[in-house]
Amino acid sequence: MDLNGFNAMEIEPSASYEPLPADWYKCVITDSEEKPTKAMTGSYLQLTIEVIEGNYSGRKVFERLNLKNQNTTAVEIAQRSLSSICRAIGVNSPKDSEELRDKPLMVKLAVKPATPDGQYGASNDIKEYAAPGGVSASPAPAAVAATGGTATPPWKR
Repeated sequence: MDLNGFNAMEIEPSASYEPLPADWYKCVITDSEEKPTKAMTGSYLQLTIEVIEGNYSGRKVFERLNLKNQNTTAVEIAQRSLSSICRAIGVNSPKDSEELRDKPLMVKLAVKPATPDGQYGASNDIKEYAAPGGVSASPAPAAVAATGGTATPPWKR
């Protein structure tokens, strides 16, 4: 590949991203792709999910749904997650994964700690999906609750 004309000083370098804080985020699915499993015995649907509001707008997380797998438990878990996604975006009988894209939904993230051996760093884990209006705000911090204020969810900041 010819790199003639590329000037690194004109491009912002890649940043290393820490996991997003555990919370609910307003997102959209921006990409979906079926990929073979490592063992080549099935496939999974990889979803690219992008935060669309708040301080973390533009950040991405990924979901892998093992929809075609020899492990029936893995398939059941994937189907349950897909059902949650479909219900959250109002597409109950999709014919293609493209129908899941560009529709707002709420995604609850947790932080998965780094492995003790240091092989994998901390990362986000998707725990739940909900319709944009179906999630109550995060609990108010004690100081805010004591004054009668309300917590502002990250997607409304």
